[in-house]
Amino acid sequence: MSLGLYRPGRSLLHRAPAWSKLLLLLAAGASSFLLDRPWQVASALAAVVLGYAVAGVPPGVMLRQARPLVWILAAVAFFHVLASGWERAFVVVGVLLALVLLAALVTLTTRTADLLDVLVAWMRPLRVVGVDPERVGLLLALAIRSVPVVVGLGQEVRDAQRARGLGASPRAYAVPLVIRSLRHADELGEALAARGVDD
Repeated sequence: MSLGLYRPGRSLLHRAPAWSKLLLLLAAGASSFLLDRPWQVASALAAVVLGYAVAGVPPGVMLRQARPLVWILAAVAFFHVLASGWERAFVVVGVLLALVLLAALVTLTTRTADLLDVLVAWMRPLRVVGVDPERVGLLLALAIRSVPVVVGLGQEVRDAQRARGLGASPRAYAVPLVIRSLRHADELGEALAARGVDD
């Protein structure tokens, strides 16, 4: 799933204010524990899929949002099938999948800057306890921006790994990726320090 991958459009979801979509996402997460029947989870998944259709997001793009979680969901499903049966497995995996797809739909139909503006506005009352909303917004923006950067670094490392004939070596993949990610973090820190954001 690619955070912040906004897809321009003129659908109802694209035109909806960012705060309303964030509230919907929060409400969905808070109420997800109420879903305890397979038909309820299936209905929730159908509603999310309908949201993608309304937004004009192609099915392939929707499926790519869940691809990074395939193995995690498979492991969760396997555990719950053994422990509680297939119905419980479907409920747990279905709820997780629905929430992930819904969160991705929000980022696909909302500019990252708009989401961050809403979050910063919501955090302003926390100034009284020492929270700097603008700095938190900057932190979130950097975190979102770092996701595609790390993915790109991973692809570069994977390409170099294959070129050296090390396609099956986890160490040959993990070590360079960690080193390059840390190097990127150092460069980012130096750039922030040069702009006066050094604490």
